[in-house]
Amino acid sequence: MSNQPPIEVPQGAIRLNTDSQKLEFFAQDRWYEFATDSPTLDGGARGLIVGGYNGSSRIDTVEFITISTQGNAADFGNLTGNAGRNGSCASNVRALRGGGYNNSSIVNIIDEHEFASTGNFNDFGDLTRSSNQIGSLSNATRGVWGGGNPEVDTIDFVTIAASGNAVDFGNLSSTKQSPCGCANPTRGLWMGGEDNPSGNVKIIEFITIATTGDAQDFGDMTVVSRLGTGFSNSIRGFKATGDGQSGKIDLLTIATLGNAVNFGSLSQSRDEGGGMTSPTRGVIAGGYTPTTVNTIDYISLQTGGDAVDFGDLSAATSFLGDGATSNAHGGL
Repeated sequence: MSNQPPIEVPQGAIRLNTDSQKLEFFAQDRWYEFATDSPTLDGGARGLIVGGYNGSSRIDTVEFITISTQGNAADFGNLTGNAGRNGSCASNVRALRGGGYNNSSIVNIIDEHEFASTGNFNDFGDLTRSSNQIGSLSNATRGVWGGGNPEVDTIDFVTIAASGNAVDFGNLSSTKQSPCGCANPTRGLWMGGEDNPSGNVKIIEFITIATTGDAQDFGDMTVVSRLGTGFSNSIRGFKATGDGQSGKIDLLTIATLGNAVNFGSLSQSRDEGGGMTSPTRGVIAGGYTPTTVNTIDYISLQTGGDAVDFGDLSAATSFLGDGATSNAHGGL
């Protein structure tokens, strides 16, 4: 099968190569094979729902799911403290939680735990500033946080394998809270957020994760939105939940600049759910409608369409945003 496509093939198109029997995607004028290497744990990739809000207070609870199956979430352990609206990220070995609000103050805490076993999180280091409503993303090497409340344009990063304090990466294009992040191994994106005095925005910005420097313009989401969740495989990025989103799920191709398009809808319109992925499946957990819910939905990342039921959290949880992660997301 030829690697040279006909001229009318759109960016982000997917095909089955009948010679190799492998899925391929089209980007930057050629076909590429999908990455299929995925860590396995208890039968599949593991997603973590980290902290949040139970309808009355911020919590320190961490729950987990096996993304390749359907079913209810189970207890994983606890954070070092309560953390609503934190930013979580991960390598395929270690998960990190950065920042959040603990019912009395905004914190700069980073804590960690390895995916391979359940248990309580441990101290990793500190962000350069105290922040919640913070957007997070990662590849296999670096965890990166951007924006947050109080509104800043700061971008921090750490090396996930080595505990220690975050250092400066660069800056977003403006001060904003509640952007949401996703990544492939090379490029990280922040989508939307609230930028006073402008209000909610639909801007998408990108960084090259292996370097440091300021974020650059990528394109726009379909609507202005904050308090959503970002998630991705190595090809496609997604934005779901968030006020102004009306339950819609946005889709973009990470390797190519441009505007997002509509992918489908959640099972219910809600804000501040947490997103996790394997290479083939996206899972969106929790949120509020405005009642805090225990809903878990999932989508197939390769095809457009509406989310369907996955299972339930053990308790209704919101204020997640980027407070969920996995050991098989698109940055790995």
